[in-house]
Amino acid sequence: MKNQLVACSLQLAEKCRKACRLFPHSATSYQLSATSSLRGFTLIETLVAVMLLSVAVVAPMSLASKSLGSAYYARDQITAFYLAQEAIEALRSIRDSQILIIAGNPEGAPDIFGLIPHLNEPFTIDGRTGDASSAIVRCDGTCPPLQTDLTLYGYPVAGVDDPGAWTPTYFTRTLRAYSVTGNPDEIRVTATVTWKTGPIQERSFTISENMYRWVDDGVGQQ
Repeated sequence: MKNQLVACSLQLAEKCRKACRLFPHSATSYQLSATSSLRGFTLIETLVAVMLLSVAVVAPMSLASKSLGSAYYARDQITAFYLAQEAIEALRSIRDSQILIIAGNPEGAPDIFGLIPHLNEPFTIDGRTGDASSAIVRCDGTCPPLQTDLTLYGYPVAGVDDPGAWTPTYFTRTLRAYSVTGNPDEIRVTATVTWKTGPIQERSFTISENMYRWVDDGVGQQ
């Protein structure tokens, strides 16, 4: 039995040697195939993958950033429009408040435009109050920015408002008024609001309106 096993082993070894002589490159080819299937990424492949990943991530983030910037600008533009319109309405209210004084004292009737600076000089107005003596303030050069208490826009009044509750905004509102040439019964009022949203350049919004002396106060044309 032992002799038979030895004989079989010798026969198998002889067949292997013959096979190697007939196909000398088979073992080497197998080794190369195994080595090729286990190789890693080259440097160029890695760089291309990183570039594609960067494009896929950066492009949507850039688009989202620009969209947010446009949304903030639209928000501030709407706010500027309402701030300018508020100033016009506040001046109209001050003009109309003179009517009660005129009705109560016709002999000493005041100028209905008397409380509104109309020499084309810059001034501010606080729409929270109808008292022209405290609401209207002439500007010495550039008007100060509006402030907010997170509820209203205006200018804190000393002794009335808590200065710590008010913070400056990036909105500046400037008003000007002047008499219309040839018509003392009409003035033209202009409200300009300037602001800057983030890195976007400074923007401005202007609204104008003509106000009339629609009651006889003894000052206008008879």
